[in-house]
Amino acid sequence: MKCPFCNKENTKVIDSRPSEESNSIRRRRQCDECGKRFTTYEKVETIPLVVIKKDNRREPYDREKIEAGIVRSCHKRPVSMNQIREFVDEIESMVFHMEEREVPSSRIGEIVMSKLKSFDSVAYVRFASVYREFKDVGTFMEELKKILDKDGERC
Repeated sequence: MKCPFCNKENTKVIDSRPSEESNSIRRRRQCDECGKRFTTYEKVETIPLVVIKKDNRREPYDREKIEAGIVRSCHKRPVSMNQIREFVDEIESMVFHMEEREVPSSRIGEIVMSKLKSFDSVAYVRFASVYREFKDVGTFMEELKKILDKDGERC
């Protein structure tokens, strides 16, 4: 880190602590050449994530949309908001670990459905019915049959 006073590169950190917002680290530095002190802030660089919608529109990633969809799916289910937040954290972690700047909404939807399927089958069917836009009762019944067959295997 260059000293802002003498432009020399020999500086050392003399104090380090989280900033008030806890989203960066505040460092006090001292120049070995001129002895002056200055403050720097270190922050994690985040990659802005863009979601590609079904109609090819692009919009910024919005965690609340995933959370709202899961909350609706879990309506009147024995699932706490804390569990939903943890669930969304897991999904969000998977999405960000793909390390892509643009992610199709279909991929996010599939991740949500695969996690919901093992989490709560009723919430899964509710989410799938909206996400997959079942056109008739037949396609809805096919999805239910898959779940019933899977549950039958567990017994």
